[in-house]
Amino acid sequence: MGPQYDVTILTVRPGTHPHAINVLKDTLVNLPGLLACWYSEIGALNQILILRGGSDADAVNASRMQALSSGNPFGVGEWSVSMTMDTYVAFDFLPPLRPGKFGPCYEVRTYLLKTEGLAPTIELWRNAVPGRTKVSPLLTAMTSVTGAVTRFMHIWPYPSMDERARLRSKSVSDGVWPPPGGPGYLAAMQSDIYLPAEFSPLR
Repeated sequence: MGPQYDVTILTVRPGTHPHAINVLKDTLVNLPGLLACWYSEIGALNQILILRGGSDADAVNASRMQALSSGNPFGVGEWSVSMTMDTYVAFDFLPPLRPGKFGPCYEVRTYLLKTEGLAPTIELWRNAVPGRTKVSPLLTAMTSVTGAVTRFMHIWPYPSMDERARLRSKSVSDGVWPPPGGPGYLAAMQSDIYLPAEFSPLR
């Protein structure tokens, strides 16, 4: 089993994400395992994604309960509309996430798989990712073990939106992506572009 990650997505009222980010700079500073704080720019708008690592399920659940019981989760309750908290497990052939500058554009793609789709998808990606990452890096690919299943999230960093378009087109023309047969296991797809907050360890 690969590394485990906690993904919290905060949805805030339109126009308020700069205020929320400013508060999160202080409230997340001591959050164990913080890897990313990003805000959505394209796709599902007014969202803030908080990504953190950690394999201690009890500690993760205790941290979630503390946030939920506070009456003001992460200090941004006055702007919050909704919040989801999910646990993901990375595909076992991928290295753990480390802080660094890889973006600033992060494409977060969330797919709902057909019931039988997870195991074959992991194997198809195991074979295809080495070729794809010669075109541009994959930050991570991981499957949810909470919430809606069977679901997986993969995150691709790009230096700009223009480069995203160019590199995605190149991966298709080079014949290295998508994994052959992979789309046949998909039931639904969503793609969102996130930008990093200035304090985000993953930038």
